[in-house]
Amino acid sequence: MRLLSILHSNGLTFPLENPVLIFSVILFIILFAPLVLNLLKVPHLIGLIIAGAVVGPNGINLLMRDSSVELFGTVGLLYIMFLAGMEIDMADFRKNSRKSIIFGLYTFIIPMILGILSGVYLLGFNLTTSILLASMFASHTLVAYPVISQYGISRNRVVGITLGGTMITDTLALLVLAVIVGMTRGEIDPGFWLTLSISMAIFIAVVAFLVPLLGRWFFKRYGDKVSQYIFVLGVVFVSAYLAELAGVEAIIGAFLAGLALNRLVPNTSPLMNRIEFVGNALFIPFFLIGVGMLIDFRVLISNFEAILVAIVMTVAATTSKYIAAYLTQKTFNFTKDERRVIFGLSNAQAAATLAAVLVGYNVILGETDAGEPIRLLNENILNGTILMILVTCTIASFVAQKGAQNIARQVGDTEEEKNQKAKPDNEKLLVTISHPDTIEELVNLAITLKSKSNSDLYGLNVVSQESFDPVKEREARNTLQRAATVAAATDKHMQELLRYDLNVVNGITNVVKEQKITDIFMGLHHKSKIAGSILGSITEGLLSQSHATIFIYRIIQPLSTVKRHLVIVPPDAEKEPGFAFWIMRIWKLADNTGGKLLFYGQESTLKVIAKLHKKHPVPAEFKEFDDYDDILVILAEAGEDDGVVVVMSRKNAVSYQGIMARIPKYLKKYLKKNNFILVYPRQHGFKEAVLNDFGNPEKLDFLSENIERIDNLIDNISRMLRRN
Repeated sequence: MRLLSILHSNGLTFPLENPVLIFSVILFIILFAPLVLNLLKVPHLIGLIIAGAVVGPNGINLLMRDSSVELFGTVGLLYIMFLAGMEIDMADFRKNSRKSIIFGLYTFIIPMILGILSGVYLLGFNLTTSILLASMFASHTLVAYPVISQYGISRNRVVGITLGGTMITDTLALLVLAVIVGMTRGEIDPGFWLTLSISMAIFIAVVAFLVPLLGRWFFKRYGDKVSQYIFVLGVVFVSAYLAELAGVEAIIGAFLAGLALNRLVPNTSPLMNRIEFVGNALFIPFFLIGVGMLIDFRVLISNFEAILVAIVMTVAATTSKYIAAYLTQKTFNFTKDERRVIFGLSNAQAAATLAAVLVGYNVILGETDAGEPIRLLNENILNGTILMILVTCTIASFVAQKGAQNIARQVGDTEEEKNQKAKPDNEKLLVTISHPDTIEELVNLAITLKSKSNSDLYGLNVVSQESFDPVKEREARNTLQRAATVAAATDKHMQELLRYDLNVVNGITNVVKEQKITDIFMGLHHKSKIAGSILGSITEGLLSQSHATIFIYRIIQPLSTVKRHLVIVPPDAEKEPGFAFWIMRIWKLADNTGGKLLFYGQESTLKVIAKLHKKHPVPAEFKEFDDYDDILVILAEAGEDDGVVVVMSRKNAVSYQGIMARIPKYLKKYLKKNNFILVYPRQHGFKEAVLNDFGNPEKLDFLSENIERIDNLIDNISRMLRRN
């Protein structure tokens, strides 16, 4: 008894009231519920929802759905929408905007029609209630999005189309809610529409234009990762609040905030890794547990009318969403698995549906003779909605998982991937560590440009062997550890290499030979004298002793804040054996950061690059530039937020130009506020015989005789780009 008294005095009451115990229980639910239900092949999302129903007030009453659960749940819901906007492929999103609009109209109009008919003819509701009920079917929540992200297909075309359609249908559904509630309160007049239009226009303008400007300014000036994370969260919640002020739900604001910050937070960055980790580990599970706490299984045995309403609502919502996904598939010739992904993402009813039913439940139309309130949406609809949420979330998770698995498997079973499995992975990136100020951005550049998720990453610091200095050795180890920490923040392992040698060139070249390095990344501090030894003896030594691709990076501002990359390509660059390798890296630069590529080069070179662009579109433009010696004209066009990539060449190589010896001085003199990258292509390429003669200009005519060779080159580059 004394033990029970002590436990009771320390907060052990049911439901739990002690905040430490409450948080501990929720953390263990987040930990164990997915593990247990995964053994039964149940998606972890459903495990968290079921766990919430079991421990909630309608289950064993272990936890109450109090203000803390609602707060964290709201954060989790906004986090889901924010992540959806952050991870979307903006180039693909813009490209498929028409498809997103069509899908958004499908998934709004079909549920509205089916919902109104079901409400009026099957459930006997009046027209106003039926319209509001149908708007609940039209909206959906991206509950299954973490499943899609887990399988690595978040940048698939149908995911972007579905996300765009989600924004459209949720906005329209919530506008219907606002109009219906306004009608019941007698607030609909010309002023209502004018106010709503103006507020929406101001809200979209602020988020779409002001947030990117503010974000770019902040990230340029503050490199502390904690400050950056807090800034991002602040932007999300302010945007969500502005959406509510504009007359729509907060989830629309969170999604637009994700789109606005999409370019500034690359998928490969440490900041993105932190955003995903915190959301998936804490906030999103809180939201799912909170949804589960709303479910009352006793309704299934105590109220037949609620069961009937729930069945009709679930069937109508699921059927209408399936029809919308099916029509989208047939309209755009998508595969069956892509249809599954569309249906899985769009079938789950949770956030907007809960908002609509709670608002409708709280609207009192009058009173009965017995004094009971007449609600716009009665208790049967409220209970039916909770059961519909459970069923639709379950169906959505299973279907999305099935489609995502198959798509991921199909991507992995291409001929190129089979070849990868049969051969050892040979992409090895070496980051030379020297100046402490360049470590973070240099490592981020290497991670951004890598083409395979399982690439080997090395960090190298060379210590002079002439005179042993313990202080220099300790500093070298510290810089290597710092580089490894930066890589670890993006879930990438960096092998630390401390080399003792007579000089830097020997140290680097020996490591390149021993580890079979394919790419070397060297940082150039903005205060370095570029015309001196840093770009002189070291680079010349590496170029003469190593065939690897070399990237020399001068850092002025974070890579994510660069809007455009001016890529200057010399004549005959496509004839170099290493052409495919550096162009693949530049493609990854645009794909992972969203920065636009502006290629300058001769017509024959641009044609080869443009052909690749048709197969793998990224934001890019092409401008003919015949006189490579007049490179200063291009440098003069670089704006403050532009980066410059100059493709160089080794002496006596096919694309070498005499002016290349002076280009580093030009960059130092005329680009005082811009990042730039010097690229020296490797001098050995693909093993395929079709490419063996690319270095021989006499055997090559890219405009007429060797179109097949170009096709083979582009196909090889395309396969390399698909490795992620």
